[in-house]
Amino acid sequence: MFFFRRGIISGQGFSTAVASAGVKKPWLLVGLGNPGDKYKFTRHNVGFDMIDVFAKSVGISMDTIHFKALFGQGFVGEVPVLLAKPQTYMNLSGESVGPLAAYYKLPLDRVIVIFDDMELSCGILRLQPRGGHGAHKGIMNVMKHFRGNKDFGRLRIGIGKPPGQMDPKAYVLQKFNKTANNQIDDALHEGVQLLKTVLVKGLAECMSSINTEQKYKYVRQVN
Repeated sequence: MFFFRRGIISGQGFSTAVASAGVKKPWLLVGLGNPGDKYKFTRHNVGFDMIDVFAKSVGISMDTIHFKALFGQGFVGEVPVLLAKPQTYMNLSGESVGPLAAYYKLPLDRVIVIFDDMELSCGILRLQPRGGHGAHKGIMNVMKHFRGNKDFGRLRIGIGKPPGQMDPKAYVLQKFNKTANNQIDDALHEGVQLLKTVLVKGLAECMSSINTEQKYKYVRQVN
């Protein structure tokens, strides 16, 4: 039973409007990745990993298939939250995310998509309220199913660039080495706290301080 689809959030078609003040619409947090044991704990699956850690931290079971996604729902405090891990494979993620947002009639400012980013150093997080696709095939497909709309939140998880002339496609399907794995573990736990704060305060209020802290976190460790 999907108890969030009642009253003001029933019906079809996602909205680009900002959520109305005082109305507790749910947040939709989506982690991107590839399904199956073959892809577990690879660089491309850190979005899945973030959802898993978040779900465990708040006691939400991800045991339902809903719109081609592993799905869970619950509350963080008094804030309703929907969690999804599309099972479509990365490059078709929008086939799940688009219908989910439409079904719950969510404003796109209540959607956060979590994914890997080679342009960020390993373990660095970057929170954004909107943006382009950055050549990320999963985000491209999400945007396609949002009818080209870019105004949805993103939590980018840095995985670093491939070494030398290594093919990026091969790089993202590899698992992390020990050092990088420790950095990713730290990032996942930081990301959980970040997301909990965003659910209460909103993206705009959290973004600047969080991004500044993330940008310099390894610099502070060295000094």
